Amino acid sequence: MSHTAHIRSHRKPRRSASTLAVRAGVAGGVLSTLAVAGASGSANAAEPVTQTLELPTLTADLAAQAAQTADATEQAAANYQLQAERDAAAAKAAKQAKADLAEAKKKAAQAKKRAEEAARKEAARASRTAERTTLSTTAGTEAGTSTSTSTSTSTATGSAAAVISFVKAQVGKAYVSGATGPSAYDCSGLVQTAFKQVGISLPRVSQDQSTAGTQVSLSNLQPGDILYWGSAGSAYHVAVYVGDGMFVGAQNPSTGVVERPLSYDPPTGAVRVL
Repeated sequence: MSHTAHIRSHRKPRRSASTLAVRAGVAGGVLSTLAVAGASGSANAAEPVTQTLELPTLTADLAAQAAQTADATEQAAANYQLQAERDAAAAKAAKQAKADLAEAKKKAAQAKKRAEEAARKEAARASRTAERTTLSTTAGTEAGTSTSTSTSTSTATGSAAAVISFVKAQVGKAYVSGATGPSAYDCSGLVQTAFKQVGISLPRVSQDQSTAGTQVSLSNLQPGDILYWGSAGSAYHVAVYVGDGMFVGAQNPSTGVVERPLSYDPPTGAVRVL
């Protein structure tokens, strides 16, 4: 027996192939797992980088869209406000036009009414004039003389002459309603002022002047008599008879103070205060 036969070998026992295979398999699995985990970790680590790079672009797009939306909203609001202002202006204009039309119609109706009233008065006056002419002619015929002859008298004297001289001196002056001289008169203002020259105080208006003295016939007029048109107590015009079939009166704004024949506008009656 060899002297080394019982000496144990210091070498490690050789592992079997199956054990090595198992260990290799385990190692391979671990490595595979680590590789997968590493790959997964690498992928997970890369993803935030990609998102971080894309976020600024996404945020800028959203900001631009938000700005565009805000601009569009502001423009729409401005358009709505402008339209509202236009609608309000149109409504105001329509209201004003309606009011103007109503006012124009009112004025037209008033003008028409005045014209109709003037025409009515003119027709009534023409009718009264015709009636007075007929009556005067009839009265003159019955007295055996014409109207012009019956009203033609001798030259006035005394107070009558003073009144006549005064009214004739006013011929050509203006007619102004309510005026009593010296540059303008209305009909009763002229008569009142003329008789004031001889100390006679007459009422101011024609209605009262037509009843101020003694009623006389138109066929028996004397210079200085007061002529009136309309009914006694409600006369609308007066003048002074100056003789020879003539009278002086403040007729109207168109003619002023004039001297006219009785046939120009035959009076209704007369009163005598002298």
